[in-house]
Amino acid sequence: MTSPAGPPGGGASGPERPKLLAVTACPTGIAHTYMAAEKLMQAAAELGVDMKVETQGSIGAENVLTDNDVREADGIIIAADKEVDRERFAGKRVLSTGVADGIHKPKELIERVRSAPVQTGTAPAGGGAGSGVGKERSLAYKALMNGVSYMIPFVVVGGLLIAIALALGGHATAEGYAVTPGTFWDHVFQIGVLGFTLMIPILSGYIAYAIGDRPALVPGMIGGFIANTGALYDSKSGAGFIGAIVTGFLAGYLVLWIKKVRVPKVVQPIMPIIVIPIVATTALGLFFIYVIGKPISWVFESLTSWLSGMTGTSAILLGALLGLMIAFDMGGPVNKTAFLFGTGLIASGNYAVMGMCAAAIPVMPLGQGLATVLRRKLYSEQERDTGMAALFMGMFGISEGAIPFAAARPAIVIPANMLGGAVAGAVAGVAGVGDHVPHGGPIVAALGAISGWVWFLIAIAIGTVVTALTTNALIEIKARRGGPGAPAGAAAAEPVLAGAGAAAGPVTGGGAGAGGTAVRAEPAPVGAAAADAGPEVLSGYLTARTVRTELASDTKEAAIREMAEMLASTGNVRDVDELVRVALAREAQGTTGLGESIAIPHAKTDAVVRPTVGFARSAEGIEWGALDGTKARLVFMISVPEAAAGDEHLRILALLSRKLMDADFRERLQSAPDGPAVLEVLGEIR
Repeated sequence: MTSPAGPPGGGASGPERPKLLAVTACPTGIAHTYMAAEKLMQAAAELGVDMKVETQGSIGAENVLTDNDVREADGIIIAADKEVDRERFAGKRVLSTGVADGIHKPKELIERVRSAPVQTGTAPAGGGAGSGVGKERSLAYKALMNGVSYMIPFVVVGGLLIAIALALGGHATAEGYAVTPGTFWDHVFQIGVLGFTLMIPILSGYIAYAIGDRPALVPGMIGGFIANTGALYDSKSGAGFIGAIVTGFLAGYLVLWIKKVRVPKVVQPIMPIIVIPIVATTALGLFFIYVIGKPISWVFESLTSWLSGMTGTSAILLGALLGLMIAFDMGGPVNKTAFLFGTGLIASGNYAVMGMCAAAIPVMPLGQGLATVLRRKLYSEQERDTGMAALFMGMFGISEGAIPFAAARPAIVIPANMLGGAVAGAVAGVAGVGDHVPHGGPIVAALGAISGWVWFLIAIAIGTVVTALTTNALIEIKARRGGPGAPAGAAAAEPVLAGAGAAAGPVTGGGAGAGGTAVRAEPAPVGAAAADAGPEVLSGYLTARTVRTELASDTKEAAIREMAEMLASTGNVRDVDELVRVALAREAQGTTGLGESIAIPHAKTDAVVRPTVGFARSAEGIEWGALDGTKARLVFMISVPEAAAGDEHLRILALLSRKLMDADFRERLQSAPDGPAVLEVLGEIR
């Protein structure tokens, strides 16, 4: 057996083949990650180049590049739409570009990497496609998402522990809704508080890390802690998550700037671990305390004075204004100004102002949680899980439950939160709701601290619905206008399985005959699997029952229904109509036509009881909206239950994406004369 590093003919002589490495990754880590890897491998084989490709997919990094691989490599191609750690490639030529180029321009990338700039230290290597303004916007977005993804577990753990402690050990006091100090539930509460204390530095630190790599982590985290500690700059409240976003970006770009400073060689080894963190942390910390912090403190004091002069104005206007402020930054100076203003008036016997604030406090987490329930397909699985936690936190008046949503989509979520908060505050104001303790949320009403509790709950409900509907409407409007979408020139929409909620209950109806509408498939008889002749394909999810050599349909919508009815013949589909609806909803988000005459429609819904995969061909081809303009002739349909969202379906999609990049495989699949022959070809997928 010839070594991969040997000369093309397997002999011992001849020039040594170039050795290249590559890393492919897309934001969701499914199809395009593996399509790019396969295309690069094919191009390398044609050009006489040895190549190893590391894929950073949703199922984890595979074929990981070792230190020996890097040491022997002549260059590295990074075809990725998310951040990839480049520190290990220092001293090597590194070409950075998007994953779409890995799919569509693999040979060009292999040629270009030979003249790519050398990676120095941990600074990003230039020369990638798409550099310039668009590249910077992409970096900023990825950095923000990096911070949010690391922050979410802290928000969820901290918020849920606080909510549990308040629910099981809390009681109303003149100082607020609290637990008795020194008790078991107080210890649980304090652990939750630690989670909330850490979430702001984590957000800031990992934004900085995504921009400036490891040297930026310390200044980012310490900067976020400073931003959240108002006492350091004479403010009664810290700057909250907005301040953390500011310090994260400042720290990241400050570190990038420091890295460009030329220093003696003797100092270079200690730059990333000592010099850069110390200089960046000190500079950022003092800058925030003396330059940014003072205006924040001034704004806090000015808002308090302004509100004090408004106590005699219309209750509707004051309630709306307080609701706007409460919802704006969820723990920042504007939020705390309104909250402390209401708290201060309780002692003087004015409970109405705190009632307005208390009605607005839970609207943000409740509204964002409800939004994920109403339109599940607009949100990722992680966002839907965070939404359920936010609903729980909102019941206990923990407004921070909405911070992950606001940090990820500030231009959408913050205005929606403010509108809902304003409505809740105005309704509470006009209804004369009073809150006798400095806390908010339905839990306060349950404990008897609210006068006019019926209107209090109505105000919360109205504000929650307004926030949820506004958020979803703004997301859809932005999506129709092209954002947040793939950048220009990107590959076709990533085939991420879109959630669709639970299916409707079983509905009796006809079978899955061709041309009919099957709303419920009868279970397959016992032993039916044995009738599926041919090799086991994709762990048995694709069988002879789910192969069709020629689609009768000539449109995408009709083809999806035809394939859904074919999948129903296995007994694994409860409701064909629901499966079709979910698959078409996924198509509305972005075509699943991957190019190369391939389409992989898919759906995740509880209308399916077991993962099932179907394959069908179209001789004439079906217009599927692929970016390369090809019609779909090879169509795979993947359906999985909502509850089966683990790695198995990701593995299926990865295997398909990689194998379908083989032109010979596609040709044999297209020309196979009958179903058994098709299954035999498909059996090569491993």
